[in-house]
Amino acid sequence: MSTEFNERLREPLGEQAQIWIVGTREQVNHIISEMYVRQMIADRSQFSPMVPAPFAQGKFMSVLIR
Repeated sequence: MSTEFNERLREPLGEQAQIWIVGTREQVNHIISEMYVRQMIADRSQFSPMVPAPFAQGKFMSVLIR
């Protein structure tokens, strides 16, 4: 993973569980919203900012650290 992406995460990765969402911009936004509506997350801000996926051209990603 790139240093730039790691710097965007609010907390060090350490031993925390992570949920990665990778897809088109619309897919990632939809899944984040769905998780909020189903009360799996308390706030959409728990996800990192959406960034282009460094390993998949044309895809975006966001990470939830719990």
